[in-house]
Amino acid sequence: MDPEESPSGGRRLRRIIAVVVASVLVIVAAFAAGSLSAPVVSAPSTTSVEAGFARDMQTHHAQAVEMALIIRDNTDDEEIRLLAYDIATSQSQQSGQMNGWLALWDLPQTASEPTMTWMSRPPLTGGDAHSGMGMTDGETEHEPGGVMPGMATEDQLAELRSLSGVEAEKLFLTLMIAHHRGGVEMADAVLARSKERVVVNLATAMANAQTGEIAYMEELLDSRP
Repeated sequence: MDPEESPSGGRRLRRIIAVVVASVLVIVAAFAAGSLSAPVVSAPSTTSVEAGFARDMQTHHAQAVEMALIIRDNTDDEEIRLLAYDIATSQSQQSGQMNGWLALWDLPQTASEPTMTWMSRPPLTGGDAHSGMGMTDGETEHEPGGVMPGMATEDQLAELRSLSGVEAEKLFLTLMIAHHRGGVEMADAVLARSKERVVVNLATAMANAQTGEIAYMEELLDSRP
């Protein structure tokens, strides 16, 4: 007779199964307890600072990419063309990230409130805010629905398209310096209003990169007659 078919063998098998089942139940119970006790992190809402920043900065980036593509067609200067390529590729990639956030958060790409509304909301730390303005020290006041900081006008874009060579380069650098300063302002504004890790990481990278590019563009502009 097979030992497992004997009464004692059957009892041993049943004890082993019982121990295994009990162990699995303990593990499942521990996992469930941990899941229930862990804090629930909710995604930003459609009217949140994070969602507003993601939508508005995509629009802001789109104009930077547009200007970069215009100057690449209107100049033969390799430094300017390389700068334009870097701006177009980096800001397109960042726009893709922000588009992905909204999709991950199950939010629409279009806003239900005017642009820049998120910048009118108070910062997380009230100590630096101007009373009633929802601003931090050094931050420009923005009205919901207003023009985003640093954006070029349609007339300026049309002029950029009409120029070539050094004149196009000078206008591009002037417009892009202002555009980058506006982008840094927006990045700083969301950093004062959000603790969402992915938003903080990208906004910090944007502010650092664009600040460096501003200094470089100022040198390029000063070198042109």
